[in-house]
Amino acid sequence: MALLNIKNLTVKFATATGSFTAVDGIDVHVDRGEVLAIVGESGSGKSVSMLAVMGLLPDTATITADEMTYDGRDISNLSASERRHLIGREITMIFQEPVASLNPSFTVGFQIEEVLRLNLGLSRDDARARALDLFRAVGIPEPETKINAYPHQMSGGQCQRVMIAIAIASNPRLLIADEPTTALDVTIQKQILDLLMKLQEDYGMALILITHDMGVVAETADRVVVQYQGKKMEEADVLSLFEAPQHPYTRALLSALPENATGDRLPTVSDFFAQEAAR
Repeated sequence: MALLNIKNLTVKFATATGSFTAVDGIDVHVDRGEVLAIVGESGSGKSVSMLAVMGLLPDTATITADEMTYDGRDISNLSASERRHLIGREITMIFQEPVASLNPSFTVGFQIEEVLRLNLGLSRDDARARALDLFRAVGIPEPETKINAYPHQMSGGQCQRVMIAIAIASNPRLLIADEPTTALDVTIQKQILDLLMKLQEDYGMALILITHDMGVVAETADRVVVQYQGKKMEEADVLSLFEAPQHPYTRALLSALPENATGDRLPTVSDFFAQEAAR
């Protein structure tokens, strides 16, 4: 049985000009200990799908699904207290803008200790000791000093490591990473991805990695879901997807990789669909 199982998920937003469908009938599942990549260009509904699972969409969103279960439990109609017990403990999420995700008014140590005291019931001293252990686990240098720093006093990469420490603080069974390297430079991106994969293996978590980077997919994923305009275009294990993509959109994404470029410019998705239509 899948750890997370979603069938026919639809998310619509009320707007001044009518209803807008951001996610249109998507099926997604992830097994225990599996790394699932959800890939697609901006606006394809990747983040919205997972924010629906987390219950973090605004009131203007209407969410429907034939099934939305976690470990066999229906999570589509949880009460506020039930959702608080599940989200942040067993299911956690890392967001793509680490500095904006942290509260600028409190030290990073206070913010992670608050999670530990709320979710695990630790005392103040035990929360501080556990926070330091987590800072060491995610590779934050000089943790005894950095734990008293404010977000603006840390680099983007260090803030992302803090967010990862907060996400794994309660030993979750499912971690959702939403474009976790977007705001970071290339060197730090590699470090963060390596860290996520190490933690996923060490903790035995299932990991859903939301990305638009096919290179990241190739390096990290067991299985891939490709989304476009709110719909699932293709799903396959990572080797099959790269060796024999079945959908034109997947082939378009792969053809846009720099190493696959021919001519003076990279092809666009529109170019590829035009070529497919002309055949």
